[in-house]
Amino acid sequence: MASICGNSECLDRLSLLPATSGKFRNYEQLGLRVRSFLSLGIHDRLAPMELAKMVRLVVVSLKDIAGLPEETRQILGSSSQAWSGGATPELPDGTRIVILNPMQSEGRQAVTLMEEVCHSLLGHKHSQITLSQENNRDYNDTNEEEAYAVGAAALVPYRALFCDLSRGLSVDSIANHFGVTRSLVKYRIRVLRLSIFQA
Repeated sequence: MASICGNSECLDRLSLLPATSGKFRNYEQLGLRVRSFLSLGIHDRLAPMELAKMVRLVVVSLKDIAGLPEETRQILGSSSQAWSGGATPELPDGTRIVILNPMQSEGRQAVTLMEEVCHSLLGHKHSQITLSQENNRDYNDTNEEEAYAVGAAALVPYRALFCDLSRGLSVDSIANHFGVTRSLVKYRIRVLRLSIFQA
């Protein structure tokens, strides 16, 4: 895929890592390792579905699961604002199943899938969900943040984002190029302290 930036001089002067220190710099390094594993250039679009196969995740849509009680289906995915997705514990053959909400956009599904891929890559313990109107979950906040942040860094790398924003590209253009949501691009701008480029 062609570079959205197209400015090699911009890339030559810019570090791969943000000036921020601490956990977000670490998340960026991990995201770059994921991209390096896939031999992706800094502006190439990452395909979470392909990466999921490589880490033995089987991806299905909630609408394709037969025999699921209607009450459970309503709790999990009755609208685009409902539950985004989740993964099963490891099955006997070593695979895990990731279920995505088909009511959400392709960009949102890509973000959700990438988070699940990162949970797997980072060796996070599987959390449990109790299917009720409250959707009780025994999740680990640190693991959830790490998986989302590393996945976001892999999907939209700092160096590409900085270059694209400096050229005046919109959040929508960047999101479309990388196949993600506007909210993920805005999240990256916020945590990388790149809001200087925003009007």
